[in-house]
Amino acid sequence: MENFLFVLGRDDNEKATRCFQFAKIAHEKDHDVNLFFIDSGVLWANATRDLEIKTPTGDCPKDYLPYLVENDVPIGV
Repeated sequence: MENFLFVLGRDDNEKATRCFQFAKIAHEKDHDVNLFFIDSGVLWANATRDLEIKTPTGDCPKDYLPYLVENDVPIGV
């Protein structure tokens, strides 16, 4: 088992989607995962944020972030 720290430092839908996707994949493979929001990435901690904005590949933060929250993956701000 490995330890992963994913740092999101931008208010960018595509970057956030990938960050959450990679964190979810690592967690599903039983790795220890932590997320940390810095700089404008802290805006992703807003519970009222629209998570359904699609990326060019058709996925969105809502496809991954709820899994991380439901599985108690630590998220620091």
